[in-house]
Amino acid sequence: MTNGLPIAYSTERTTSSGVPVLKTLRQLEYLVTVVDTGSFTRAAELLHVSQPALSHQVRALERDTGGPLLERLPRAVRLTPMGRAMLPHARAALADAERARTAARRAVGLDGGEIQVAAVYSITLGILLPVLRTWHERHPHVRVRLMEFPHADALLAAMAAGRADLAVGPVPGEWDGPVRELGAEEFVLAVPADDPAPDRVRLADLADRSWVHYAPGNGLAEVVDQACAAAGFRPRAAVRTEQTAAAPLLAATGLGPALVPESVVPSGFAGRVLRPEPPVRRMLAAYTRPHPDPLTTAFLDTLARCAEAGGG
Repeated sequence: MTNGLPIAYSTERTTSSGVPVLKTLRQLEYLVTVVDTGSFTRAAELLHVSQPALSHQVRALERDTGGPLLERLPRAVRLTPMGRAMLPHARAALADAERARTAARRAVGLDGGEIQVAAVYSITLGILLPVLRTWHERHPHVRVRLMEFPHADALLAAMAAGRADLAVGPVPGEWDGPVRELGAEEFVLAVPADDPAPDRVRLADLADRSWVHYAPGNGLAEVVDQACAAAGFRPRAAVRTEQTAAAPLLAATGLGPALVPESVVPSGFAGRVLRPEPPVRRMLAAYTRPHPDPLTTAFLDTLARCAEAGGG
């Protein structure tokens, strides 16, 4: 079972003419691909099937489901309410089927398999780099599929939809699988090289400045707003960026201070790095499905060891 729905889509039904119709995972793959590409034509090309065959299978899935899943517009397709309800379960069923195939291949030694890792942007840039290097050295034949998300909510939703084996990000508020805390992510202030502020500075002392901020969709925007609110002010944005790695570089040009995870400050940074007082931190964790497979467990152990070696 996945999210309350069965994943073995292999039941048969019979048309009015008596011809059995098999409802398969392939039909769910067709549906997901149409949604992801936004087009029956592009989906057919990607899946290497004819467009009529693709349309026929999607309609068969709709008949079996009991209603339309897609609204066919002149130049696009759009999910119906029924389709929106079904989509995360379809993704989860496909992911579970792929994990089952991978586990079977590993069991007979055909290949090293694949692990799907999801993370928020700042984690990829900092914490995950040494983890992936260590993992590749120890397991060179295991493929790693990395998915990145700008916000912890999107990360959690991807895990709930079955799109990844393991997620790395802020500690989730609610999760019914294993959660392993990795320690605190430390934030620093990036400023130009000639900035007169002391090495340790209160955020309130920078309240009158314009700031390098993050776009609203980036979860770090909330970290900045909450830290500044605790210091008694609301930051005035000189510029907003969606890219976490761009924030310290923009700050170094003199646009304003940027509050960034210490792990994303590049080596040889042209500006200065200040320590906020009091410190700004957020707890990080890795979390998996309720019953992770051995490959996922091994990756989680590698991640935890690297986090511990790095001081959390």
